[in-house]
Amino acid sequence: VQLQASGGGLVQPGGSLTLSCAASGFSFSSNWMYWLRQAPGKGIEWISQSTSDGRSYDKESVEGRITSSRDNAKNTLYLQMNRLKPEDTALYYCARDIAGVTRGQGTQVTVSS
Repeated sequence: VQLQASGGGLVQPGGSLTLSCAASGFSFSSNWMYWLRQAPGKGIEWISQSTSDGRSYDKESVEGRITSSRDNAKNTLYLQMNRLKPEDTALYYCARDIAGVTRGQGTQVTVSS
């Protein structure tokens, strides 16, 4: 199983980013997929999940700003992030399970002016 997250970077408050996660080594289209994040000094936090048919369930604290989507034909998971806040600063992981046992290396998102 390989999960390669990308698309992170430095963005100003109020800005947007879209993260991507390229998946391989398993049947992506039949798996629910998860986005997790870890802020500095804190534990890993679930923020969004994508069902196999593309529905997104998002953590209440980010709902309306951050949501998942996927392209099963490309084995790729996305995280659209809008109206970013400094507290969204974290290392973002895509994962095959909600606990993050099977997750990629993460991509850093920093929200700062």
